[in-house]
Amino acid sequence: MTSPPARQPPHQAAARTVWEELEPAGLWSRDFGLFFTARSVAKLGDMMLPVALAAGIVQHGGGAGAVGAAMASFTASFAGLVIFGGVIADRFQARALMIGADAVRVLTQALTAGLFFTGHVVLWQICAFGVVNGVCAAMFQPGVASTVPRIARDVQGANGAIRTAESCMAILGPALAGLLVGVTSPGGVFAAHAGTYLVSGCCLLLMRAREPRRAPRGPVPFRADLAEGWREFLARPWMWGVILVWMALMAAAWGPSVPLTATEVIREHGDGAYGLVNSALGVGMAIGGLLAMRIRPRYPLRAGAIALFGFFLQPFTVGAGLGVAAITAGFVVAGASMAFWGVMWATSIQTQVPGAVLNRIHAYEVAGSVVMMPVGQALAGPASGLFGAHEVLLAGGAVALAASATLLAVGPIRNLTRVDPRVSVMRGGPVRS
Repeated sequence: MTSPPARQPPHQAAARTVWEELEPAGLWSRDFGLFFTARSVAKLGDMMLPVALAAGIVQHGGGAGAVGAAMASFTASFAGLVIFGGVIADRFQARALMIGADAVRVLTQALTAGLFFTGHVVLWQICAFGVVNGVCAAMFQPGVASTVPRIARDVQGANGAIRTAESCMAILGPALAGLLVGVTSPGGVFAAHAGTYLVSGCCLLLMRAREPRRAPRGPVPFRADLAEGWREFLARPWMWGVILVWMALMAAAWGPSVPLTATEVIREHGDGAYGLVNSALGVGMAIGGLLAMRIRPRYPLRAGAIALFGFFLQPFTVGAGLGVAAITAGFVVAGASMAFWGVMWATSIQTQVPGAVLNRIHAYEVAGSVVMMPVGQALAGPASGLFGAHEVLLAGGAVALAASATLLAVGPIRNLTRVDPRVSVMRGGPVRS
């Protein structure tokens, strides 16, 4: 005789019900498919933008300084305001904030397209739109972190799928932008960019996932929420430890390598070679994303740090003066390394941090991650003039190796264990496996 199934305690049954409400079974649910489409299409537009911006400004008499100012207007406003975006996303509905940000960017990019179509291109207007877009990105980005755990049971698989798609868009975007500039004008690319935000906003609007229930509370000052997020950030040594290492990596390796690899590869091997190695980087990132969907390490940041050793090949192969084939291979490995680390890092944050403060925590780590990038880019020129471009790139490779070794040497980072996101959600916060 078969014994009747054991009855579950009420709190376990209730917890399971909460999980099932939050997230349907499987990775490719309706909501995840919509979110995946939103992120992929938006990434395609974002990768088209630099080509359109540079081509459009140069066609209307601007130089490198004007292009740099237009790009910096976005970066500065994003980096300066993303922390506040995290607080706002935690206080209100993150998805509504993301949809609103997309709606505003549809308008700004459509207006920018109009400027280029009519030929009335004024730098301060382009920069003003860049500032508005940066503010919108600062409001949008924190909500990404809290959305993935709510719509995908397999958080790591979801991050890997999104990273793979974004890598493919990084390859396709510049090529499509160049085609549109040739067929129409830079204005045509901005119009297409506005369309990508429209698609993104519509996909987010169609999602059915509900926002997590929040405990009722009285009026809390904005500053208090900001301070709470900072305390939660400091309470996790593994997190701020990674950010400190990342700031050094951005300033000394990643930041300088962006402009210096471009100038050196183009000067020594031509424009076609630079396009090839950039495509190789995108291919590598797609491979890394696919690997991250399959490999499930018990210690995700340890595995990510080991993989990150491969990033040193990006500055090293160019700095060592190797041939195009060797540089291309190095960029594939570097791209795979960065993507695999990125998935391990994003998954750790999304599964280790309670949902009530996740948007704020994500905002702090994003701000810390990007703040030193422009510093490194700004130092690239003076440093290469003083020491030589190849020497700066070789030093960047050495810093990349040292950064990976440091990540492995720090106990809280190395020993952070994988979390089952279902247990985390059911108990109201992350629980170590």
